[in-house]
Amino acid sequence: MAQPAVKRPVGNSRERNLRLVPGFGGGSPPPGPRSLRLANAQIGVLLLIASETTMFAGLLAAHFVLRSGSAAWPPPNLPRLPLAITCVNSGMLMLSAFTVHRALSAARYGRQQGLMAALLATVVLGMAFVVVQGTEWVRLIRQGLTLSSGLYGATFYTIIGLHAVHVVAAVIWLSLVLRSARRGRYIASNHVGVWVCAVYWYFVCVLWLVLVGAIYLN
Repeated sequence: MAQPAVKRPVGNSRERNLRLVPGFGGGSPPPGPRSLRLANAQIGVLLLIASETTMFAGLLAAHFVLRSGSAAWPPPNLPRLPLAITCVNSGMLMLSAFTVHRALSAARYGRQQGLMAALLATVVLGMAFVVVQGTEWVRLIRQGLTLSSGLYGATFYTIIGLHAVHVVAAVIWLSLVLRSARRGRYIASNHVGVWVCAVYWYFVCVLWLVLVGAIYLN
């Protein structure tokens, strides 16, 4: 009577052993310290954005309360805020949101040259925004709008100045990310540094649109 054929395992013993190792087809690798650090970085920047959103919401609420209690806003003896150059500057900042999006996309696909070029463009646009903002402040101060120009001047420089501080800090952050990108730190499977910086830059850009509507257009 014929004996049934015995199926032999495919591959040699070394290949069969590798299949039992997580990451070689034998199961999912256990989460390591790096995955925990990535999750913490992402949660951290979201918590930071939430706290700063609360802070600016409080400042804007105070601004509207003070404005509602004033007979004239802005006072007739003070210069008006520059709308034309602010719109141009806002467009430049929105363009930087697009370039940082390109940087994040390049990081996801491991395109190092595209990542560095888009980060550099974002840094340049951010610096240009700060420079234009500074020149407009100088002009307004020369025309008489200062921190001591009553509640109007105090609220303007406090809120808009605080946003400018955030932009400067974000530009410095972007510069550090760019330096790390030049050293080849970010790859397609690990680019959390680009992600957290890009998300914060999105926040800075969206916040500026809110401030323009609340401060410049009202």
